[in-house]
Amino acid sequence: MQNENRTQPAEFGLKGKVVFLASNNIHKYQESKTVLSDFGIALGMLRVKTQEVQSESLKEIAERSARDAFTICNLPVIAEDAGLFIETLRGFPGPYAAYAYKTLGNAGIIKLMKDAANRKARFQSAIAYYDNSLSAPLCFKGVAEGEITMKEQAGNGQSGFGFDPIFKPKESKKTFAEMAIEEKNLFSHRAIAVRKFAQWYKSQQ
Repeated sequence: MQNENRTQPAEFGLKGKVVFLASNNIHKYQESKTVLSDFGIALGMLRVKTQEVQSESLKEIAERSARDAFTICNLPVIAEDAGLFIETLRGFPGPYAAYAYKTLGNAGIIKLMKDAANRKARFQSAIAYYDNSLSAPLCFKGVAEGEITMKEQAGNGQSGFGFDPIFKPKESKKTFAEMAIEEKNLFSHRAIAVRKFAQWYKSQQ
């Protein structure tokens, strides 16, 4: 019975209508779900352990995660990897943003940039999709240009996590952490990548 349930999305023609996010990050899930709902796509969350890939490529990491998750669950799945690239720090922390956040935190990044006049930075996202109809995962990318603030700015935002309190996107006076999910999705790297995926996925119906 369990195997039958796992193959239902493909067998019953639900491709283009439902997809699963392989992640343990509830914030990523909520942001992605909000974007996909605008396209009439339902999003489930798969808390699965995938192999950790050491790579400078967000695309490679996301694609490997999507493959691993599909192998475990046999469901149409997306996986995301994201990075923060700070110009004056020569792209650091890049794809190692999660590790840098755990070890340095926002305060650590601000300290590293204490005397930096150039505060330009960009968030990048790679969304990889995989199912049994594909020979290889498909990848959709998003970029949000902005800058690192002088101090943490969280405010009363609903969607801030990670480096969001110190990243202010272009054309905004707020950091990601000061925004509600719907506002953040107007600027964010993740929302851009998810929209690209959603447009393709809907075309598969």
